[in-house]
Amino acid sequence: MTLPIAIFILAAAFATATLSGVFGMAGGLVLMGALALVLPVSAAFVTHGILQLVANGWRALLHRRHVRWDIVGWYALASLIAAVLVSLAAFTPSKPFLFLMLGLVPWLTWLPAHWLKLDAARPPQAFASGFLVTGLNLMAGVAGPLLDIFFVRTELTRHAIVATKAATQVFAHLAKIIVYGTPLLMAGGDGRAADMPPLWLFALAIPLSMAGTWCGGLILEKMSDVNFKRWTRWIVTAVGVLYLIQAAQLLGLGA
Repeated sequence: MTLPIAIFILAAAFATATLSGVFGMAGGLVLMGALALVLPVSAAFVTHGILQLVANGWRALLHRRHVRWDIVGWYALASLIAAVLVSLAAFTPSKPFLFLMLGLVPWLTWLPAHWLKLDAARPPQAFASGFLVTGLNLMAGVAGPLLDIFFVRTELTRHAIVATKAATQVFAHLAKIIVYGTPLLMAGGDGRAADMPPLWLFALAIPLSMAGTWCGGLILEKMSDVNFKRWTRWIVTAVGVLYLIQAAQLLGLGA
């Protein structure tokens, strides 16, 4: 791995953890695209999973008094089932498909609230969110906008939303690490394991992700619930448009 790519990944880890610390999901979307630009798909998935696991775990720990653990429990059970099914299917997306999915996922935030009367505070829907969100996470690398649909009708505060979503995403990213990381570790001599960033990069990126999460928490304290929900939608949509353009270029349609 070249030094410029390593610096790019480290900068992305800090910046996107800060973004996630504020909005709870936008950072993961940006980080996945950034990693996919410089790494093969499987390596990008595992790297994203590790960094986001730390960022979300640290965010959940910082805001642990706001976490709804009943929601997290049902989500974790469904995540396990989704991970087993995707693992059995042995699915790995191509890079154009990945950017296409990354570009389409943010548009879920524009679905009218009355179309889907979902509430993650209800056990059956907490389970459904775990299954669907983890499944999408394993195909597109991220699924924050889909997860957000399950929280838009809850009566939770912005702190509870960010904390609970962070706790649930620990399981989604853990599933991604296992599903995509296991084949890399078992690859042997075909070179795929060498596509992963070196351990020293993770040693630097992890504390940077934690620092970014802390910075995002400071910004969150100064933001109202109304602005929190409004800015989240516009940010992820803008990122989605950029990913659709990248997908078109990779497919040869943007030349």
